[in-house]
Amino acid sequence: MIASKAASLFLRRSIPTAAAAATRSNAGRTIGASGARMMSSDTVTFDLTGSFETYKLDTAPNDTIEMTKEELLEHFELMYTMRRMEITCDNEYKARAIRGFCHLYDGQEAVATGINAAFDPEDSWITSYRCHCTALARGGSVASVLGELFGNVDGQTQGKGGSMHFYNKAHNFFGGQGIVGAQVPVGLGLAFANHYNATPGKPMQVAIACYGDGAANQGQIWESANMASLWKLPMIFCIENNHYGMGTSIDRHSSHSDYYKMGNHIPGVRMDGMNVLAVKEGMRFVKDYVGQGNGPM
Repeated sequence: MIASKAASLFLRRSIPTAAAAATRSNAGRTIGASGARMMSSDTVTFDLTGSFETYKLDTAPNDTIEMTKEELLEHFELMYTMRRMEITCDNEYKARAIRGFCHLYDGQEAVATGINAAFDPEDSWITSYRCHCTALARGGSVASVLGELFGNVDGQTQGKGGSMHFYNKAHNFFGGQGIVGAQVPVGLGLAFANHYNATPGKPMQVAIACYGDGAANQGQIWESANMASLWKLPMIFCIENNHYGMGTSIDRHSSHSDYYKMGNHIPGVRMDGMNVLAVKEGMRFVKDYVGQGNGPM
């Protein structure tokens, strides 16, 4: 399974960073990204060399990506908002103003932001109980996230779900799931629906199920991967590997920690989850692959 038998995305948890060097397309010279002074109409090409490893694929994501100033600022603003929101939630939870569970996503912002940038609004997304920031990216607001955590009627699910159960069907976000790994079979159902409703001859909308390394060896994920491969469903199994499952390191809880290679005959891609641009380009590649009817990844 690559992380789930089919999933082949290994995304590391850490502070989001951009590529180290950039080439300004209208100047033809290489400059450090931190020193690139861009006009709003400029396009900068970022080097992504070393950001990807592939398994059972003849092609791979591009080693470069072109970005405009507006796109870079949009990604930064979303990641910064996610970080500040989660730090606020952390403080309020420790102050016991937020009760019950509170699963935070700080450190993994580049993953959700990169996926969101690569996807269409019509693509389906389901994730684990660590779902505050995905809810924000998929049509939510800071007010609706905090309202939900405080149990207010203005929360995204009217204060009834709490930290683990955000949901926004209008934006094709099908929630956080409170049971470890339970989102993956539901994500498979979303992929089946997208396959069933696809227009013949056109790319399919995809479905993605995100989960952590701690869930990667669950039986329900392997069963989902088998069905996705058998029926060639447009399913993306995304493992956000932060190296620990509830405090237990991957070396102690998984006999195979190269999750993107666990899919047997299902191909996989390992991405640098520290780099929002690498995730964006990698997910563009994966979405195109599965959407063309090649089966899951």
